[in-house]
Amino acid sequence: MRVLIADKFEQSGRDGLEAAGCDYSYQPDVKDDTLVEAIKAYAPDALVVRSTKVSEAMLDAGALKLVVRAGAGYNTIDVAAASRRGIYVSNCPGKNSIAVAELAFALILALDRRVADNVISLRQGQWNKKEFSKARGLYGRTLGLVGTGQIGQEVIRRAQAFGMPVVAWSRSLTEARAEELGVERKESPADVARAADIVTVHVALKPDTRGFLGADFFNAMREGAYFINTARGEVVDQSALVAAMHARGLRAGLDVFAAEPCTDSPLFELDNVVATPHLGASTDEAQEKAGVAVARSVRLALAGELVPDAVNVQGGVIAEDVRPGIPLTEKLGRIFSGLAGEVAQQIDVEVRGEIAEYDVKVLELAALKGVFSDVVDEQVSYVNAPLLAAERGTAVRLIADPESPDHRNLITLRGTLADGSQVSVSGTLIGLNQRERIVEINGFDVDLEPTDHLAFFTYVDRPGMVGTVGRILGDAGVNIAGMQVARDEKGGSALVALSVDSAIGAEALAEIETAIDADSVRGIDLG
Repeated sequence: MRVLIADKFEQSGRDGLEAAGCDYSYQPDVKDDTLVEAIKAYAPDALVVRSTKVSEAMLDAGALKLVVRAGAGYNTIDVAAASRRGIYVSNCPGKNSIAVAELAFALILALDRRVADNVISLRQGQWNKKEFSKARGLYGRTLGLVGTGQIGQEVIRRAQAFGMPVVAWSRSLTEARAEELGVERKESPADVARAADIVTVHVALKPDTRGFLGADFFNAMREGAYFINTARGEVVDQSALVAAMHARGLRAGLDVFAAEPCTDSPLFELDNVVATPHLGASTDEAQEKAGVAVARSVRLALAGELVPDAVNVQGGVIAEDVRPGIPLTEKLGRIFSGLAGEVAQQIDVEVRGEIAEYDVKVLELAALKGVFSDVVDEQVSYVNAPLLAAERGTAVRLIADPESPDHRNLITLRGTLADGSQVSVSGTLIGLNQRERIVEINGFDVDLEPTDHLAFFTYVDRPGMVGTVGRILGDAGVNIAGMQVARDEKGGSALVALSVDSAIGAEALAEIETAIDADSVRGIDLG
């Protein structure tokens, strides 16, 4: 696994990559065209960035499978371009949550106790105990949160430990969730500003959050209140903040700025500001966790598996009971394409049984990844599989039903071809070890392990056909590992389903088709 690190990434994070078996090239100073050339030269499987912007040209410079931002956001990456190419874009959510929450409180305490002013005064030979003893303290003061994601929730826990009531707003915060968190829900950021003594920001930078904390917000804050931002500098209208600090005596603790690095700002001229150079995630522990998370994402991406932290995969939260069905569903998708012999116009992904109670969107993605893996030339991943379906005019529908009469859980792919004919394949997991089984092919009941090499023949049911198939395969040197024969009593047709030790050549398939006068002959290789 080759990883190009194109931004500053602490040694502990690099150690995490190395411990996970990654080879890495650490080039923190490469940017723009230089980075394009570095990608071409090193040919990495994954690219790790923090503040570096990742353009379409960089995505086209090599055979990237993954771009990771070693932080919580991803606004510096062209996610749409990556998605079209089937490249995962992931970040490290939660890996730096504690570090950022701790810095938010460090800024609050530094403002309240005027830590920096104390240090400067002492170094100047002054003992201003009377002047600096006017701290308000945190106990009983109201903390307001704008944003209640993972970092916000860590801040809430610490505020409650300090004995602080908490009010909060986020677009996704419901009354029920607010009750669980032990906070009072507000209807808007301005409502938070009016109710709090200290306001801290923890929202992601998106088009609708850029500059959304402006004059109305700051004018709603209480006189002398504290404003803390460890999220993104761009969510704040800086001129409105500066004006409010002059007019309303606000105090600010800032770790982020609209343009970084930032060494010259009107904010730095104010005595009521404490600032740090974007240090929120910069602890050894946070960086080591980020390194391990990056390595795990790289390993999964290279194995063709789902990357849970990918921001451009619409799989929802994956329940543990759903996970074993992901590789099975992908295999069913590949079998479906082998049986169809063409791109279907409509595909239904049916999930029945106990797992249907969970979010099973990821199984739809797994099915599409399998369906198109052997059909198109480009790299297929959980990212671009839905795009490939849309480009080829394939309508997709996910059906979830907790009722499953014959199996604890059953996954079926059912599709309609251009001539109106239907193709279907079903699978399940059995036993404590969750062994994969194919249990239905085009309406025929079977019980077959989805091994690397499979074959399916349908024909008019009559004596001697199984022996004929066995003889031809024997002559071709193909050993049969497992065989199922299913019959349609009403229609008089039969299906032979085989798992074999090696791929069946085209000549042997053609000979079988002629010898048994088969309606369909399909050899499918999953290896």
